[in-house]
Amino acid sequence: MEIDLFDKKYKVIENYNEALNLEELIEKCTDYFLDFDYIVGDIAYGKLRLKGFNKKDNKNFKDINDFSKVREYIRDNCAYGCKYFILEKENV
Repeated sequence: MEIDLFDKKYKVIENYNEALNLEELIEKCTDYFLDFDYIVGDIAYGKLRLKGFNKKDNKNFKDINDFSKVREYIRDNCAYGCKYFILEKENV
């Protein structure tokens, strides 16, 4: 599945427990996320939270946003068993 956000295409690479609600994502997502290679959304207590992650070769890479640590982020920073999704920006 592909999603258009700010004229960029994103591929849904994971949608755990059908977390992705396109209307809510469009409402919540801002152009802040344009510099990230991945967008992770998690839902807890009825609220969607978004966080950006990058590959190591991205010029904006910082250790705190290292995509190789996304599983650790979900385990340690998201509510246990919460719904979540991961979007990957497609290279144009």
